[in-house]
Amino acid sequence: MLADFAQWLLATVFDWGYLGVFLLMAVESSFVPFPSEIILIPAGVLIADGKMNLYLVFLVSILGSLFGALINYYLAMFVGRRFLNRYGKYFFVSQNSLERMDNFFENHGHISTFTGRLIPGIRQLISIPAGLSKMNLKIFLVYTGAGAGVWSIILIALGYFIGKNQELISIYLKEITIATLLSVILLIAGYVFYKKRKIVK
Repeated sequence: MLADFAQWLLATVFDWGYLGVFLLMAVESSFVPFPSEIILIPAGVLIADGKMNLYLVFLVSILGSLFGALINYYLAMFVGRRFLNRYGKYFFVSQNSLERMDNFFENHGHISTFTGRLIPGIRQLISIPAGLSKMNLKIFLVYTGAGAGVWSIILIALGYFIGKNQELISIYLKEITIATLLSVILLIAGYVFYKKRKIVK
């Protein structure tokens, strides 16, 4: 069943071309839990077959991710913030909590947004607290695009080099996910160490 779906998706992406990649990545990056693996790995296969262009796929994947992230960002900013301001106390979210979140994203929003885009299950959600805290839009877009770009090129490369070997993809995807999570942990640890040294100085 999964193999049939993957074949259907491969055909759909090819039929829709770059617009298909853009729309699917926008869905994946918004509040819909749709894995980017089944979008960009097939796209990588099409690149290897000469049916799509690497640079264009990479570009539209980032643009799609940004578009989907902006949906969450603005929904959180204009709908979520008002809701929490009015009803947050009923969900144990105080004004003090919101102010702390605002301060956190003002000081650490860039690293949180970038690393969040690399963590499965978090990449779709990181735009929500960013929007709630009204994080600087330019910074949000830059670091969202950077994180999305890193993850996109990893998946495209998987599809390009071993996309027709499902067993190998499953193995490498798990290893890459673990390696990415470890890299995120090290990056955050380095960031915290740098901030502490900066305060001491």
